[in-house]
Formats: sequence, structure tokens, C-alpha cells
Amino acid sequence: MYPNNRRMQNLSRDFPSDIIADILYQLPVKTLVRFRCVSKRWCSQINGPDFVQRHLSHSLATKSNLSLILKDWYLYSADFDSLTIATELIPPLNVIWGISEFFGSCDGLVALCNSEEDMALWNPSTRKYQRLPIMPVEKPSGDVKPRRFPFHGFGRDLINDDYKVVRMVQFLSQDADDGFFSSDVKVYSLKSNSWRVVKNLPNYLCLMFRLDYLLFYRRGNGVFASGAVHWVVPRGIGWSCLIVAFDFGVEEFRLVTLPDPVDDGFELDLGVFEGCLCMLCNYNNAYVDVWVMKEYGSKESWSKLFSISQSSLNRSFGHVTPLVYSKCRDKVLLEVDKKKLLWYDFSRRRSKRVRIEGAPSSFSADILVGSLVPLSGGGMDRMAQHPEEEKKKSNRKQR
Repeated sequence: MYPNNRRMQNLSRDFPSDIIADILYQLPVKTLVRFRCVSKRWCSQINGPDFVQRHLSHSLATKSNLSLILKDWYLYSADFDSLTIATELIPPLNVIWGISEFFGSCDGLVALCNSEEDMALWNPSTRKYQRLPIMPVEKPSGDVKPRRFPFHGFGRDLINDDYKVVRMVQFLSQDADDGFFSSDVKVYSLKSNSWRVVKNLPNYLCLMFRLDYLLFYRRGNGVFASGAVHWVVPRGIGWSCLIVAFDFGVEEFRLVTLPDPVDDGFELDLGVFEGCLCMLCNYNNAYVDVWVMKEYGSKESWSKLFSISQSSLNRSFGHVTPLVYSKCRDKVLLEVDKKKLLWYDFSRRRSKRVRIEGAPSSFSADILVGSLVPLSGGGMDRMAQHPEEEKKKSNRKQR
């Protein structure tokens, strides 16, 4: 329902602007998009970068305007406050079957790709999107073949106030005995709407690819936290698990130090929890220790938050990921085996299944905050429309 413009204009005239701003910060994005038509003053205020940032900060601090994104062949959204009904989302990239791959989110923006050369950034709340310019993958000379799993990452450059995508495609020679290895790494900047080549790549990148790990954890897509995207180097002969980070600020790779001491008999996975880099240590599916790095870059700041065991969930599992605390922080929402959602109660040590009507039978989940963050960058962001809307628009043009 659209606002009564005359009534809203009277409100705008009678109330101080700072009080109005405090009210607007607490509203959902869809309401603010409608309120932009109240007056030029409101439109300018709501579109202003200071308002956009303060609205985002308020939403993150109060856990408001949050939604749960469920990714299967299609993409679904459920309101976090209720978690009752899942609504299908229509992403802007055209695909023949299912959806384009969702490989990251940050500040309400979502990164999608159909292939290494067909990518877009999308704000589902405002329905605006920005298609990335095509950047071909550069294959090295010689008898090589691309790896089956390219590596992607998306996040915010905190130093230069920019949103960036990193794309890495690995290559290996046909003759595995000669050990030839190469990577093509490029970074996209939304601010400049362009790609750059990353050079001087470290040798440990060749250790990142392990087919069984990538199939089980789906970790070709990096985890964004504190200005960097992170991947796991699985344990191999001669080395333990490693965490590789790509820093968007300096556009360089580095290793993140694990806490000490940590037992070595676990399978490592990564996540982001409460805005911090999260380390999940799975001990033979018997229990999972959840660690967070409270002060990014400081080895001493690693802290074990809690453990999740089969006995506490009263069920077996192979994969557990904590998504978010409840608003009272007495429970944590867990994704289990990419097909169940559970609220785990810390004090009662019990779990309760979350059933969402319309949700797919198997999925991976992410928490997304609604935001007004624009996607203009160096190009023009466009309004994503449903296929039926685009067809009607095309028919009107023909008539």
C-alpha cells in the first residue's frame, strides 16, 4: 500500500529532520523505497550515502531486516523473525535450468554467476543489479586442462570503500607426473566497474583443490569476513589444514594462523558468525567445535564459543554450520547436512526442528540483511524484473 503523500508531507514539515531520520532507520527497505516518492527531500535523504550506511548499521546491530536465503536449484527467502514461509526469488541472470550460482553475500548484496564469464551483483531488496563486464579466463600455454571447480569470492574492500569479486581458475597439466600447475586470478571492482589481474601468486594455492572436500563442503566459494575472503586448504600428506585469505584492500593472498593448541584430528570448514571469521572443527561427525576470531588477524583472539555433539542434537550428522544467534542469544540457528534447520537451546541442551513451508528438501543457507546499498559503481545498475514482467514490457513495446 503506497503512502498518503499529503499526510506524509505534513509529517515531514511538522517534525524535525533528525527525529524523522531516527524513525526511518528502523523501517524495512521496501517501505523506504515507497517513501522516496513522498517528496524530493525524503528521496534525497533516503538515497544519501550516510542514511544508507546508518540504516545498514542499525539493521545489523538490532538483527532487524534479516532474511534466511535458501539455495538449491532455485533461490528462496524466508523472513528471519518468523521462519514460516519461503518465497522464491527471481535472480537477474537468465538460465535454462534452475538458478545461477549464489557464491557470496555482503551488506545485502548477492553475487551470482552462470559461468566464470557471466556474473552479476544483485540487491534483492531493491531489485537492482549490476552485470559484471566479461573477462575471459586466460589459459596458460601447454597441455593443460582447467580444474572442475573454479574459486570465487565476494565482499567489501574496507580500505577503499568498494565491493569486489575475486575469481580464480586453476589449471593442471594433462600429465600429472610433471607437476605443472597454474592459476588465473582476477579481481573485479564495483567502483571502477573493471577487472584487474593478480600477480605474484603464492605456491600454496596449488594445495587448495581436493575434489572430495569441495564436493562435500562446497567450498569453492570463499567465506567473507573482515575485508577478506577465506578458503580451506584441506589436510594432505606433509601438511595440516590451512586457511587461505585474499585481502580485498591490498589484493593479495596470505595465510591465517589457526589457534594453538588445537587437536589435529578434525575436518576443517569455515563460516562467518556474528560478523567474525568462524572455524568449524568436525571430529569424525561426533561433535563440532565452533571457534571465532574476535579480533581479525590476531592469533590470540581465537575463542571457542561452543560445541555441538550428536547427543546434544539427538541425531547423527555429517555437517553442521551455525548461522546466527536468536535475538535473546539463548539459542543458535544451525544448518545440518544441508537439509535441516534446527534451533539449539544452550540452557536446555535441546534442539527443535524449524519447518518452513515452501522450502526445498535440500539446501544451503545464508543470512542476508535488507539494505539500500546501491550498485551504480562505475556503470549503471538496472532493475531486475520477473520474466512475466519483462514479457509484458516487450509486448507493450511491440504494440
